[in-house]
Amino acid sequence: MDVTPTPNPVPLPAPTLGPLARLAPQPMKVVLNWGRRYSLWVFNFGLACCAIEFIAASMARHDFIRLGVIPFAPGPRQADLMIVSGTVTDKMAPAVKRLYEQMPEPKYVISFGACSNCGGPYWDSYSVTKGVDQIIPVDVYVPGCPPRPEALLQGILKLQEKIARESLGERYGAAASVSQLTSGLVPPPGGTA
Repeated sequence: MDVTPTPNPVPLPAPTLGPLARLAPQPMKVVLNWGRRYSLWVFNFGLACCAIEFIAASMARHDFIRLGVIPFAPGPRQADLMIVSGTVTDKMAPAVKRLYEQMPEPKYVISFGACSNCGGPYWDSYSVTKGVDQIIPVDVYVPGCPPRPEALLQGILKLQEKIARESLGERYGAAASVSQLTSGLVPPPGGTA
């Protein structure tokens, strides 16, 4: 009778999610990142000719729905991803920022095309914002004038890679303690919070 000894269990590394790490173990982080990675609802903010290339990327030939990207969210409150494509003027910048602020967390931004990246051929104009990153944070830049639909697909893949390895604790700074999370809540009647 051959009895093989059982190996000692390998200790798992501690999850790195900040002070509340004990509440979200590593496998849960992987599942949540997987869900966010493959269910990106897009709020397209097409301002110029790059919007046509965005539309081409959503059509049958390129079909970015196969990557888990759902085009044309009903509004910013249902969207995870904003794709800014085209020239952002100083007059349009407050509207872009307002719509970005209406999106729920976690939210991502792709700057699509030279005009939204840095002003493009109109960078010297008095009325053009020198890149959408002047008003909102950008996660992925897609270069080109206009960029091809394949470039947008590559940008989406890069964003999905970023989502897969991100930690929400790192994304939103130092995680709050439990007392900070409940500080804005109304105390129960006759008790203290």
